[in-house]
Amino acid sequence: MIAMRFPPTFLDEIRDRVPISSLIGQRVAWDRKKTNVPRGDYWGCCPFHGEKSPSFHCEDKKGRYHCFGCGVSGDHFRFLTELDGMSFPEAVERIADMAGVPMPARDEQAEQREKQRASLTDVMEMATSFFQERLHGSEGAKARAYLRDRGLTPATQQSFRLGFAPDSRNALKEFLASKGIEKAQIEACGLVVFGDDIPVSYDRFRDRIMFPIPDSRGRIIAFGGRAMSADVSAKYLNSPETELFHKGNVLYNFARARKALARGGTVIAVEGYMDVIALAQAGFENAVAPLGTALTENQMELLWRMSGEPVLCFDGDGAGLKAAWRAADLILPTIQAGRTARFALLPEGKDPDDLVKAEGPDAFRTVLAEARPLADLIWTRETAGNVFETPERRAELEKTLREITSRIRDESVRYHYQQEMRERVQGFFAPQRSARPSRPGERGQGGRQGGQWSRGAAAAGRNAITESLGRSALVKRAGDVMSVREATVMVALVNHPALIDENFEHVEFLDLANSDLRRLHGALLDALAHDQASDRDTIIEVIDRIGCREVWERAVALIRRTRQWPALESAAIDDARDAFNQVLHLHRSQRTLHRELKQAEAALASDPTEENYRHLVEIQTQFRDVQATEALIEGFGVSSGRAGRA
Repeated sequence: MIAMRFPPTFLDEIRDRVPISSLIGQRVAWDRKKTNVPRGDYWGCCPFHGEKSPSFHCEDKKGRYHCFGCGVSGDHFRFLTELDGMSFPEAVERIADMAGVPMPARDEQAEQREKQRASLTDVMEMATSFFQERLHGSEGAKARAYLRDRGLTPATQQSFRLGFAPDSRNALKEFLASKGIEKAQIEACGLVVFGDDIPVSYDRFRDRIMFPIPDSRGRIIAFGGRAMSADVSAKYLNSPETELFHKGNVLYNFARARKALARGGTVIAVEGYMDVIALAQAGFENAVAPLGTALTENQMELLWRMSGEPVLCFDGDGAGLKAAWRAADLILPTIQAGRTARFALLPEGKDPDDLVKAEGPDAFRTVLAEARPLADLIWTRETAGNVFETPERRAELEKTLREITSRIRDESVRYHYQQEMRERVQGFFAPQRSARPSRPGERGQGGRQGGQWSRGAAAAGRNAITESLGRSALVKRAGDVMSVREATVMVALVNHPALIDENFEHVEFLDLANSDLRRLHGALLDALAHDQASDRDTIIEVIDRIGCREVWERAVALIRRTRQWPALESAAIDDARDAFNQVLHLHRSQRTLHRELKQAEAALASDPTEENYRHLVEIQTQFRDVQATEALIEGFGVSSGRAGRA
């Protein structure tokens, strides 16, 4: 068997050593305009089908290729086996030669162990089918009702192969024995509880909803069981460690999520089975979860194998925040250029399952869009809720940050983190020093005296800032009026589909205020999900089918009226790309600042302190910066006379 000759660790090593672009580049000429070499992002004409415009994409970070024209996708080995007709061993040998790695010697003992493992996966497959049948039989009525109450459709249950273990000590054991499965194999799979002090083994999973756990190739290697009875001590129960299953090395839904990533985006790590399944049902198929424990180093390596910047998503409570901090400490030593993580914290008291059920997919997209980089999380942990009013405490903060960043092994990344933290410290303390009175007893700027803010001065300052921001074009909204900027983003994406793939992570989780444009965005995502987003006319057909034609025409009319010509079909792709990148940046900045503004206003209203006032002033400054940029962008095209081209 092929798998016996080539251990997964060997295949992973040679894949990691050979950028997939260097392998495919021997057969495909990369398009200079669309390709971004520093990012390892390559485009060319597909070698599997004849085409004139490049729709074939490969990404070194993921080690994958995909054609948006004919739909082929795969890794290094699949490229050689499908395009050149090589056998799998021949493809392995070719890539190993490119990697400069010797082929592994034949290991008969390892091959024998692999045969045993293969027979155990057969047993696990039989157990999975047994549990599935019981879920849909008379014994599974209560479990089916529970799943229905949790909002899981029959199609979702079938997709994840959910099942039910009956409340019996011998049901599974007797079923497997009737199929000729030996006692030793049942025990080796962890399906029964056995031991020297147990006269007769018995089924491990009883009266539980069953979640089959696949490995990276989709083979069932373990189970998780959710108790139906409230009296059971362990609400969730996993299979024990076996020859097949080492839970610290496995992520639930890994194989499906990796396949979904071929369409772009990043992987999302959440906390539990139900979160993964609920998100998949809501359209987020790229979610995985550790198996009832904190994230491990090996699981982080799996995440990085899928994406250089996975999003780690934690429940919105104290325990979730502590879990985020533990994860930050775990990954900090091993981060590198192109290998880090972002952290998304859910609203208080919510998990992903609750959120998408109560507020829909857009609410979760908002959470993902607000995911914060690792540096932000570390800074927040060390500064939030603390007062640094003395030189000693400031020095202590600087020392702590130096110690934390010194754990980073990569020299270049460590240097940049230390520089980043120094700049944050300087910015954090500089306003406090500049706000001091120039002479003892003198009233300083903003009404501060003796180190204390008067409530009247703080409230007056808050009102002045709020009024100023209220007049800003960045925060004005007349009800649910379609804004020029949001319309520009959507019209540009439809008219220039190449922008979709180039900005997929931002496009997928686009945060739009206007409800009509959100419907248009949903139509675009629907086209993406069905591989119909590579051609403008096809996208518009999907928009028609979903009933958004009137919204589309209104958005285009707004673009023409305001002379945003780069978003129109007639604009060259380079012009469209430059303008789109600018307007997308402004849009994302505005949405983030709007949320921060509301939070800062609420904080100042409830606690009119110097710190909260200063924070509101900082947001005002950022608004002004964005406004200045916005004025330049909106003037471009009109003043230059190019708008007439539209």
